[in-house]
Amino acid sequence: MEYLQNIQKPSIDRPFGIELWPIFDKAYEAVMGYPASEFKFVEGETPMSTFKETAIMLVVYYVTIFGGREIMKNRPAFKLNTLFMIHNFILTTVSAILLALFVEQLLPTLWNHGVFYAICDHRGGWTQPLIILYYLNYLNKYLEFIDTVFLFLKKKPLTFLHTYHHGATALLCYTQLIGLTAVQWVPITINLLVHVVMYWYYFQSARGIRIWWKKYITVLQIVQFVIDLVFVYFASYTYFSSTYFPWAPNMGNCAGEEFAAFAGMGILTSYLVLFISFYIVTYNKAAKTGRPRRNTGKQAVIDMARYEVAPASPSSEKKTNGSAVSTGRSNGPVTRSRKA
Repeated sequence: MEYLQNIQKPSIDRPFGIELWPIFDKAYEAVMGYPASEFKFVEGETPMSTFKETAIMLVVYYVTIFGGREIMKNRPAFKLNTLFMIHNFILTTVSAILLALFVEQLLPTLWNHGVFYAICDHRGGWTQPLIILYYLNYLNKYLEFIDTVFLFLKKKPLTFLHTYHHGATALLCYTQLIGLTAVQWVPITINLLVHVVMYWYYFQSARGIRIWWKKYITVLQIVQFVIDLVFVYFASYTYFSSTYFPWAPNMGNCAGEEFAAFAGMGILTSYLVLFISFYIVTYNKAAKTGRPRRNTGKQAVIDMARYEVAPASPSSEKKTNGSAVSTGRSNGPVTRSRKA
């Protein structure tokens, strides 16, 4: 209430009318025992800050989902609708909070110093408040792994797009954190916006509400990766050209490690290819036949996004229950293009 009484007209320095950081600072202190303003990311000391820890988590993730699918092969699917709704509501809320905190930190920097300063100068894109937000966003990627747990417990297909994207995104966030890249706020903030929309969609779908704009979530995801790549390729180009080819046109040095630049370009490019392939397979085919194709793929590249990784036998995908037949779908196909 103390903070709500200080609501003012939104401005560049206070885009939401109140300062969110002091509220977050105290909430963080209540949970962690020290304020967020004292957080420091130290590789080897901060939890989940080493490649070994990240690799272990990725191995655990893939062993769990593929091992879990095998365990579920001859068992009935779980409903889990209430837990699924709670999960998606939590992720919607977390994404919205992080996005608001990012906006509050970045808007004054962009307004006062410009885009190049914000993406290529550590004083613009690697400030202490942004570092802890980068770190929390990275940890949130492990929470999102639960998405796939719901898939195998509900006996839904595990597609290449879904399983690859989850693991690669956690790895991507890790490389950008230890790579000290100032440009990483661009993919992160757009991704958080997409997740607010996407997780809200899945929350409403779990409630039984049909939403007509599902197709445009995939469009938004594709637009996201196009914007990401424009910024990441530009930041990488100006860094490498100014460092190794100073005779080439460039805008000067750009903050970040070289391995992080290659990781960002490679992983984000693969996302764009896979999501465009997913869109073509899902929606262009739907326009021609009147219904989306089944969630398995056969052609290289264009079907890879929807390719079901080592699919279970047909008998385990379709169960007869009295006169009703379940094929892992309800109210039409629920295609899991997740995640972006």
